[in-house]
Amino acid sequence: PEAVKPLLTVGGEIAFLDVREFGQYGEGHPFFAVNLPYSRLEIEARARLPRKGVRIVLLDDGDGVAEMAARRFQALGYGRLSAVAGGAPAWAAAGYTLFEGVNLPSKAFGETVEHDLGTPSLTPEDLKARLDKGENMVVLDGRPPGEFNKMNIPGARSCPNAELGHRLPLMAPDPETTVIVNCAGRTRSIVGAQSLTFLGFPNPIYALGNGTMGWSLAGFELARGSEPHPLPEIGPESAAASRERGEALIARFAIPKVDTADLADWRRDETRTLYLFDVRTEEEYQAGHPPGMVHAPGGQLVQATDHWIAVRGARIVLGDDTGLRAAITALWLRAMGHDAYVLDAGVAAAGDSDAGPGPVAGLPVLEPDKLAQALSGGGVLLDLRPSWKFLHTRIEGARWAIRPRLGNLALDAGMDVVLCADDPGVADLAAMDFEDLGLTRISRLGGGPDEWRGAGLDLLSDPGALADGERIDQLFFVHARHDGNLDAARRYLEWETALLARLDAQEKSILNPPM
Repeated sequence: PEAVKPLLTVGGEIAFLDVREFGQYGEGHPFFAVNLPYSRLEIEARARLPRKGVRIVLLDDGDGVAEMAARRFQALGYGRLSAVAGGAPAWAAAGYTLFEGVNLPSKAFGETVEHDLGTPSLTPEDLKARLDKGENMVVLDGRPPGEFNKMNIPGARSCPNAELGHRLPLMAPDPETTVIVNCAGRTRSIVGAQSLTFLGFPNPIYALGNGTMGWSLAGFELARGSEPHPLPEIGPESAAASRERGEALIARFAIPKVDTADLADWRRDETRTLYLFDVRTEEEYQAGHPPGMVHAPGGQLVQATDHWIAVRGARIVLGDDTGLRAAITALWLRAMGHDAYVLDAGVAAAGDSDAGPGPVAGLPVLEPDKLAQALSGGGVLLDLRPSWKFLHTRIEGARWAIRPRLGNLALDAGMDVVLCADDPGVADLAAMDFEDLGLTRISRLGGGPDEWRGAGLDLLSDPGALADGERIDQLFFVHARHDGNLDAARRYLEWETALLARLDAQEKSILNPPM
């Protein structure tokens, strides 16, 4: 650990990968570690680590999973591999912090923005009083539409963070309208409100303190199941205004651009990792995009950077149609220590790319009505779905399993093994490990619960069938905070506001909000 930690901020490229499962990672990991769980390694590696020559450092629980992962990375063509001796326990024993939660750099950055820039905020009580008075105001929820649907402040409109500056003139055409930006907690509220301020809107602009969780803790009811209104369409005049605001932001903060010629050179450069993202909405992306662009909505790219970017020090090129959404996203990524650029000619200039998940050989599929026959000789049915799905609905006799612990099952060679999986690729990867253990008679069960029930299979639901300690895919850290558990919400907000005090000097050094 003492040798690894300084490498994370000395410059150059490094991928510090926590190959434990999501629950293990979320219960405690190094600040700079990015989760790439062993159970999905080959599925995710190619998109998140597009350059085979990048330096990779692996972290596990000191249980040998890093060595297993290294073998799989080597088979994919990655060569610069090492592992933290002793894994996460050794990291803690060296005196370094293991942080609970996820998206740590982004969450800590939000707190830094508020602390350094003094982003104005309203309490939920203030907002409720103003809404009750009918003041001239609009509440914009900066989360993706799916999160808005789960719970939202009554009367709020869905407008994902990167869309705020692009669409605000159509959602609040009166410059006297007060604009409140909210999210579920704090980060996107703060970053969204500060984005609008940086873009020069004259409206009074506030972040909602503590978001929807703060609203609930203040004793107010949230709306649930609300369908978000469609975002207003951008016509030629609005597009021109968006482009003008984007250019002004680029000039003010000296955000670098890249033209098509340099981008073509970068794509051929085998010494640097390149990420190329389309930061528009899902609808715009699906309506048409260059093959070389990976979709990463700008607000979420800032909120959950490690979901897309596994290599620190990589080049990151962002594109949209007017430049504003790419510019505001690049501004925040650069403030978090990333080498981000705006694609000068927009998404049309991206070209082609081979990024994306690689193919995995498929297993033979067993129809549900043939399951009993397949298991009649003493075979085993293993359920690889998320543990919460297994507990909610599973086939009688099935055992829950997860790839890093397949070796603990002590199955006999020659046994018939049938796998259940939502993602066929997860079953394929498990089969590879089983073959290394000498089991080769492996198939995947077709269909899902409806088809299984239709085939006459007995389905069970037993929330207590697995101990929490077995469920390494599940993050239990204040997981009920959005489901009405006020104590969990309170503990989460306490965790979030305390993040900055827990960072050491190295961890703080990458967080530099633009002034």
